Amino acid sequence: MKPLGRRQRRARVDTVMDLVGLSGRQRQFPSSMSGGQQQRVGIARAIVGDPDLLLCDEPTGDLDRKSANDILEMLGFLNRELGKTIVMVTHDPEAAAFARRTLTLNKGEFTEGRGR
Repeated sequence: MKPLGRRQRRARVDTVMDLVGLSGRQRQFPSSMSGGQQQRVGIARAIVGDPDLLLCDEPTGDLDRKSANDILEMLGFLNRELGKTIVMVTHDPEAAAFARRTLTLNKGEFTEGRGR
């Protein structure tokens, strides 16, 4: 991939920050953000390079249910609308219910589960 110029990088960051619902907060410190906003920053950092695959380890682990659902909806959008493959590891059955396909690891064996 060809390196981006400064203007192109800034435009990409602005687009991604808008996508994750954090427009105008590029200069805000994470310590002044809520847990949900910090998760959104993490997702923004992960997708700014436009990867095909996102690996998400407990993306909703420390969040309240509303923030968790917002993050899961965003991941669903990235999958459905932008064609990103999302691999999510979670212990949260409500988060797992957002998946199209689930695999359960039990004593070293994967079993197929039901997804959306």
